[in-house]
Amino acid sequence: MQTTSSQPPVRSPVPPAPRGKAFPYAGHRALVTGASSGLGEVFARELAARGMDLILVARSEDRMRALAAELKEAHNIQAEVIALDLGREGAGRELYARCQEKGLRVDLLVNNAGFGTHGAFDAAPFARQHEQVMLNVTSLVDTSHLFLPDMLARGVGGILNVASTASFQPVPYMAIYGATKAFVLSFTEALSEETRERGVRVTALCPGPVKTAFFDVVGTQQAAVGPMATAEEVVLRGLKALDQGRASVVPGWRNWLQANLTRFTPRWLGLRVAAGMMRPPEAVGTATARLAP
Repeated sequence: MQTTSSQPPVRSPVPPAPRGKAFPYAGHRALVTGASSGLGEVFARELAARGMDLILVARSEDRMRALAAELKEAHNIQAEVIALDLGREGAGRELYARCQEKGLRVDLLVNNAGFGTHGAFDAAPFARQHEQVMLNVTSLVDTSHLFLPDMLARGVGGILNVASTASFQPVPYMAIYGATKAFVLSFTEALSEETRERGVRVTALCPGPVKTAFFDVVGTQQAAVGPMATAEEVVLRGLKALDQGRASVVPGWRNWLQANLTRFTPRWLGLRVAAGMMRPPEAVGTATARLAP
């Protein structure tokens, strides 16, 4: 007597994309956050040149529309614009829903949007610090969580998260920024290992100072520790690491050395050195006073 099983039929797994080959850019679509300027704009330009359709996401709609029109004309690709503040609650879910409504499949997610602030933690506006965590961490996690399952189901895809050399040690006077970027690096490397045999590449790009408007937002060049790279150099290194299936990359040997020296330096000493480099001028007198008897 034969019995009928109630279990669903076993499906053959989708073979993972070979890690030894370059990411399949042409004919696929990338979503780039923070796409209106800086690294995000350069990512958009480079990916369009490689034949990728684009979804550009940022707050500055006019800038993105001008960029989208330029890239469509230059590279014969499609470019959608979604004006959205990713620093507010629920923005990641809204972004995913809008892509679903438009029927836009995302093959490569570039989580580039983020910002930093400089100064004593207790003196920073609460709302600004909260927004920094929401944009640098919550939005990045939400978008990764929402777009990743579709990539895994297809057996091909990529996520490139922009971290920083600040990921490798605490950064006094940029405490929130350093902590958020440490989260991005740890999260990305863990996710890279989870998806390693499932066809999706996940890479953390950890640049040092880059010649963009980032330090205009920070409010000082004091935070620019190390040699300044161009946005083009950083983007190319990030995409090369994605092609190689690397979990993380630090562009530039000086930046790599700076990031890795922290492993061989006593933690208290690294903190003191970092605090001395990053302490804003207005905090010097306060710090001295607190050390006095």
